[in-house]
Amino acid sequence: MLEITLKKSLIGRRPNQVKTAHALGLKKIGQAVIKEQNDAIDGMIKTIGHLVEVKEV
Repeated sequence: MLEITLKKSLIGRRPNQVKTAHALGLKKIGQAVIKEQNDAIDGMIKTIGHLVEVKEV
């Protein structure tokens, strides 16, 4: 399980990065979600890794 927290704003980011964050359920700075670790989630984290903080739960 991974805890993914949005740390930086989505304003001015590329559309694919904004859509990836929304697909993870992240809309506001400081918002966190818990997801199972799999290849799809790892790819999403790679796309927006500079905007989020990831912790193992």
